[in-house]
Amino acid sequence: MSDKRPVVVYGVSGYTGRLVCEYLREYNVPFIAAGRDKAKVQAVVDKIPGIETADYEVVEVEHTVAALTELFKGARVVSNMVGPFIKYGPEVVEACLAAGCHYLDTTGEQDWVLKAQSSWGDAFAAKGLLLSPNLAQMYTTGEIAANICLETPGLDTLDILVFWKGLPTYASTQTIFTILKADWYYLEQNKYLPWDVTARADVVVPGQHETAIAVPWGGTAHPVWFKNDPRVANCKVMGGVLARPVMEGVVQTTQMVKEQIKPLPLADQEKALADIAATLQATMPPRENPRINTSIDSVYASGPLGRAHCVIHGNCNYKQTGMLQAYAAYSLLQKAPNRAGFASGCQAFGHRELLGQLRSFGLVMKPQLTVQD
Repeated sequence: MSDKRPVVVYGVSGYTGRLVCEYLREYNVPFIAAGRDKAKVQAVVDKIPGIETADYEVVEVEHTVAALTELFKGARVVSNMVGPFIKYGPEVVEACLAAGCHYLDTTGEQDWVLKAQSSWGDAFAAKGLLLSPNLAQMYTTGEIAANICLETPGLDTLDILVFWKGLPTYASTQTIFTILKADWYYLEQNKYLPWDVTARADVVVPGQHETAIAVPWGGTAHPVWFKNDPRVANCKVMGGVLARPVMEGVVQTTQMVKEQIKPLPLADQEKALADIAATLQATMPPRENPRINTSIDSVYASGPLGRAHCVIHGNCNYKQTGMLQAYAAYSLLQKAPNRAGFASGCQAFGHRELLGQLRSFGLVMKPQLTVQD
């Protein structure tokens, strides 16, 4: 047995990486806080509440397969926070595979989830390792709600809404603009069909009278997770932030992207989108306040002769993400995942188990479930 700390959190200089470390401390899991700039990582770790009682070390590492493999050797789980993942993720996944580590990340990028599945899913499964991109509030909490609906047999269609209150972090902003250059898909009769990048809808949000603007938000990971689930034939997801002025700006931006940026060569698209993203969010947002930063995951599931509706109200979506990552690592250190290879959070750990952890930390309310059959 290696005496190395068993969990590596890569990308701790960012907002979410700090929260993963914070919850690893709650679970009493020793960890390595790693990043490309040791001073930045140390400055973030020093601000984690109660860090003096944690078992950890801070390490600087180059973003190369060789350097990351060397760092990961002897560890068992890697929690990757370095995005946009379609740009920076391959090196980390390759290093995990070489070092024999389970891989987790917090991506919201559908194109990255699809690439991870097709490029490395079989290789991870052959080694009994978990490859779980997008273990995060967006969109694991919605996946939990969907699976609660699917406990009612005979439902094959998922209509999912994901909303939250607050501002995206710097890394999330980079991701939002990265996915604008990708193709987005929903699931219809078990086939991927493309979204129009300018698609939008005025939706009724559970728990409030005011409607909200929803967009496909890059397609989300749900259609990928449910593509090979025999219970589900159709899956369509929309969401966004609850502040209408922000979403009006998102709609204007997607229209501009379709008209002015999509026709450009891919490299020019990336530069143009990165330049826009850099002007919007360049600093660390304040720590979440549960009285302000709330989340809503709503799922309508339907079938020929049945209906179910599940709503999960929560708070602090980034804290939800940090806790989910930490619990996943904690679980993997004690037993094998429910499914090896490419798997979602619910497929790997169980939707009721993840819900129980979120509830135990006061991050979500008891789900509201209505069933008609």
